[in-house]
Amino acid sequence: MDPSQSPPQTRRSRRARTPSGPVDVTVVVIGAGQAGLSAAYHLRKYGLVAVGEAGWSTADETFVVLDDAPQAGGAWQHRWPGLTMADAHGIHDLPGMPLVAPDPDEPAAFAVPYYFAQYEEAFDLRVQRPVQVSQVAPLDDGSLLVRSHSVTRPDEVVEWRARGLINASGTWTKPFWPTYPGRASFVGRQLHAHDFRLPEDLSDGHVVVVGGGTSAVQLTLAVSRVTTTTWVTRRPPAWRDVRFTPELGRDAVAEVDARTRAGLPPSSIVSVTGLPLTPEYRLGITAGILAARPMFSRITPTGVEWSSTDPVPDGWTGGPAFVEARTLLWCTGFRASLDHLAPLHLRAPGGGIVMDGTQVVANPRVQLVGYGPSASTIGANRAGREAVHNLRTLWSR
Repeated sequence: MDPSQSPPQTRRSRRARTPSGPVDVTVVVIGAGQAGLSAAYHLRKYGLVAVGEAGWSTADETFVVLDDAPQAGGAWQHRWPGLTMADAHGIHDLPGMPLVAPDPDEPAAFAVPYYFAQYEEAFDLRVQRPVQVSQVAPLDDGSLLVRSHSVTRPDEVVEWRARGLINASGTWTKPFWPTYPGRASFVGRQLHAHDFRLPEDLSDGHVVVVGGGTSAVQLTLAVSRVTTTTWVTRRPPAWRDVRFTPELGRDAVAEVDARTRAGLPPSSIVSVTGLPLTPEYRLGITAGILAARPMFSRITPTGVEWSSTDPVPDGWTGGPAFVEARTLLWCTGFRASLDHLAPLHLRAPGGGIVMDGTQVVANPRVQLVGYGPSASTIGANRAGREAVHNLRTLWSR
């Protein structure tokens, strides 16, 4: 992770530092998923030089991409092996380099990281990994101090002094576990979708799948091939029997964008777009596998219970008042990984961060991509371009 892989420092160097001092860069990008790589691409288009390439130490403007994953691929490298390219929704080309259509049966956890790695090499983005950012703090002159360390060697610390920050840290490291009565008493297995690997791992008994998003649907179908399942959701599944068009995508992004502009926690894109009625999902519905029940009232040591005797609302199905389970599989989503930004005090009273597109209203030097409306590949590429444009506009004033 040593940033000094460059020609010897000179008096002209803007990055001269003492052994304990920060490295001066123009922009730090945190995260190398879809949004982070898009941002790095546009920084390069504007002429910024990547830290580590020849001449970076005397270049007028520079950038560095810090990524905590062991290899290229963003969150895709962590997806369960059974998720194929045919099953994965919303994989978009990165700017400047199309994704060549792979074998639809190839695991997305292999195909997408391979594409991302090719992309990093093609545009010489010099991503530094595995590097974790622990803190971003403001400095008196308005710049930002980014403190990072090697994941494999935590005592190897580098600080960066940046004029701007593009945060693309995503959500993968923040799986959300909701609180439900009795959850601590359950004696079976509890697993978040974040840690799911193979359906066969859960073949030893009934599985209750919790969640109304795409991952819940996919994992319910996968697990149902090896054991029995019950699917429960907070709201009836919002099936959409329409072709997903760019117009629908833009409408969904706009709805999430409205929340972030108001300083509210962002909702997911899927909560707006609904669930596509793919041929596989139709078969699951017909077979009774994708028949969602309302959320249970409590968790017992051996299963889940419903206490309501009211008629089941439309969109849900009924069932016994008690379901015995070996596994509770929580497909309850993720939250934005922003703990390292806490010293900047960006949170609004509403619990979110007030945004103007990708720009944080409270601190325009900070751009959030992969947050809110750009938290999917629908908006990630555009967000990377917008973030770079916003910083350039800010500096030109």
